[in-house]
Amino acid sequence: MFMKNCWYAAAYSGELEGGSPLGRTLLNEPVVMYRTSDGTAVALEDRCCHRHLPLSLGTVIGDRVQCGYHGLEFDAKGQCIAVPGQSRVPPGATIRSWPLVERHGFLWIWMGDPGAADESLIPDWWWTGDPGWGFNPGPLLHIRCNYELVTDNLLDLSHLGYVHKQTLGNDAIVDFPVKTERADNMVRMTRWIVDRPAPPLFQKAGGFDGMVDRWQIVESRPPGHTIVYAGCGPTGTGTPEGPREYDEGIHIRALNAPTPETDTSTFYFYGHVWDFRLDDAAWKQEMYDGFLQTFLEDVAILEAQQQSIDRDPGRGWIDLAVDAPSLAARRQLEARIGLEAENGTGRA
Repeated sequence: MFMKNCWYAAAYSGELEGGSPLGRTLLNEPVVMYRTSDGTAVALEDRCCHRHLPLSLGTVIGDRVQCGYHGLEFDAKGQCIAVPGQSRVPPGATIRSWPLVERHGFLWIWMGDPGAADESLIPDWWWTGDPGWGFNPGPLLHIRCNYELVTDNLLDLSHLGYVHKQTLGNDAIVDFPVKTERADNMVRMTRWIVDRPAPPLFQKAGGFDGMVDRWQIVESRPPGHTIVYAGCGPTGTGTPEGPREYDEGIHIRALNAPTPETDTSTFYFYGHVWDFRLDDAAWKQEMYDGFLQTFLEDVAILEAQQQSIDRDPGRGWIDLAVDAPSLAARRQLEARIGLEAENGTGRA
């Protein structure tokens, strides 16, 4: 089961350029997206109500999408409004539509009760449009794993020292404990790595040649919207006991929105923002390449993990201290799904 009354990333904004419809399975539902003549993004059921050909194999004509089989045309609300060869549209010639909102370089879809769609619940990733921050949207990653494994991975960054040694990881991480905080609809993991060398990507980013104080702060909200606050500064210039971060050093945000395709496959949408070397085009590309390398390393781990689970789905696993944040996030999501099943809203 999936949480429905929430926003999921459905596409990057740029995926709808060019005028062609885009088909994608989201939460086991076939969805087609396109832009109307004024640029508004639309999401409909990817199935013609006549003989069920996917509309993503059709054509966008003005504000409508036309089926590529017999030419039926559907408006942005999913209503068939034209049938070639006859003047009358058959009764019941409609397909589903979903709210779709464009924000922060992503298209967000609400697949639950349309009347409950609340745009204020879209993640506030304001950094993506702020001139004081650089922004790289990632390429779409299609991962053959359950989407909750992606959130687990983000809330347990102890794996960086083993999986990402060339970019974000080093051996110092596991020497420092994590702090887990639970709030209404959010889990926060905090780890400070004090007086240790910076990892390779951070060494390049800030020119650090000595010891640094480094922070990893991860906030995750159902159904899996997760921000990784990361950065570092020279040792002694900040205090881990104080606010979440300090002013000196470098600051990076990794923005993550895994969206279920099926029970065992996920579309991974992500981006990252940073507040240093903003006029350096070469560094912008290096950031893109470094994060992509990191995320592709995660993909290999997650897919191998899912394959192992599928081979023996009844076999349990043990939990470690570092699993506390991901376990808390799983419980929050399970509770929200349970509330939707009980009262249809996901709210107590």
